[in-house]
Amino acid sequence: MVLDYSKWDQLELSDDSDIEVHPNVDKRSFIRAKQAQIHQQREQRRHDIKTLKYERIINDGLLTRIDKLLESLKKHEDSSASPDEFIFQTIMDFASDPTEDQAPTPPEGVYQNEPEQPKYSQMMSSLVDQVKKEFEESKPDNLFKAYIQGVQGHKDKVQGLQTQLFERLAQLEKEEGSKITSDQLHEGFNQSHVAKAAEKAKAAAPAKKRDVELLNPGAASSSAINAPNNDEGDDDDPANVEISPLAKKFAHLKPNDYSAYLQFISEHPEIVAEKETDGLLVEAFNSQMKGQEEYARQCVHQGLLLQYCRSLGPDGIKLFFSRITNKEHRAFTLFNDDVRDTYNRIKSRSAELSKETGNDPAGVEQIQLHAVDPNTKITINIPAAGSQDPTEIEARKVFEAFPPELQKALATESLDEVNKVLGNMSVEDAEVVVEQLGQGGMLSLEEGIIDGTTEEGKKKIAEIEAEGKLEEIQEVGEPGGDVTELD
Repeated sequence: MVLDYSKWDQLELSDDSDIEVHPNVDKRSFIRAKQAQIHQQREQRRHDIKTLKYERIINDGLLTRIDKLLESLKKHEDSSASPDEFIFQTIMDFASDPTEDQAPTPPEGVYQNEPEQPKYSQMMSSLVDQVKKEFEESKPDNLFKAYIQGVQGHKDKVQGLQTQLFERLAQLEKEEGSKITSDQLHEGFNQSHVAKAAEKAKAAAPAKKRDVELLNPGAASSSAINAPNNDEGDDDDPANVEISPLAKKFAHLKPNDYSAYLQFISEHPEIVAEKETDGLLVEAFNSQMKGQEEYARQCVHQGLLLQYCRSLGPDGIKLFFSRITNKEHRAFTLFNDDVRDTYNRIKSRSAELSKETGNDPAGVEQIQLHAVDPNTKITINIPAAGSQDPTEIEARKVFEAFPPELQKALATESLDEVNKVLGNMSVEDAEVVVEQLGQGGMLSLEEGIIDGTTEEGKKKIAEIEAEGKLEEIQEVGEPGGDVTELD
């Protein structure tokens, strides 16, 4: 059996790659407003399609009854009796079968303000009344011909409206078909299960009211037309968006461990919400401003991963994971390109803001490695991959757990390259890395660390300078920045 995956090429996903705004305009607010506009237009298009399809059914039923009325009038055109008698009898025939006389119930969200859809017999009575008013003042000699002409005129109007309706409907369906959205994709041979967290919460606290987050927007598309979108909560201001503890835990999962990501989403389906994606992207921006590039990139990756999953719905999550882990599949390229482009935009924007405000990441507190004695050399030793020595095996595991940037820097055996990576980390993370480097024997360092941010450290540095043991201390950041040194 040959499976057709070409539909993935037409997957419509939210994208802000072509959005450029004025520097004074908050880009996040602009993007979210643009996304809201796209979703609103999509829902309006689907609502219009449902409305037009329903109106087509009503018009077809009305035209059928108009034809029957015209047939009855033409049949008795030469009769000496009043045409009102035959018109009344024809309308009564329409009303004789209540199930046939009642117009179909409109779809949910269509004509929701109408208390009750009128019956076809009522529509025909109204049409006849209009025809009668049209020739009432002229008082024609032949009432049959007047009625036939009037009813035929209304038939032509309905047919004209029907033609316009078909054209508009074809246009909307073509537009909808050209923009295949992920909630329309269903794979019959695939099956996935996401735990219903809302039911678990209800069982644990039945008296407590909870808001349920739907993973598949398509499952409730009809009600979504009228219901407000609560994904973002009560606070729509991007400046107040914060990462939730659950999203932060998701962001700290091991990079590229997609099996762990899928398990986490299955255990916590509420994570697949727009506010969680927003929180992760805000966390990415804030982390990038602090110089924490690896964590910022991971936050972007996790945020977009949730965005894709939310678009696909629960039925498509497992399929999506199988696609993006296959480097040969187009979905893998599309997703990773999206992650790269989004991160680059965040990186570029944070650099611009840092330049404008003077908050250069180089001016924040950092951990840097320096030899106190200029004659002392700090060597970098990378544990061999194929070593049989237990100690070196454990050290190798520590090395492979480091971020890719740090591994590359260590491979150059350049202290400057290692310091660049440490400078992009938070002080806490960098301290952990330095400790792991020492424990793993990857750095040959003399004992002791001088922290230039403390009074004791500053005093020690002054003593070393006075003794002539330290010729140069590399300043970290602008004047007033913090210096951390190693003995």
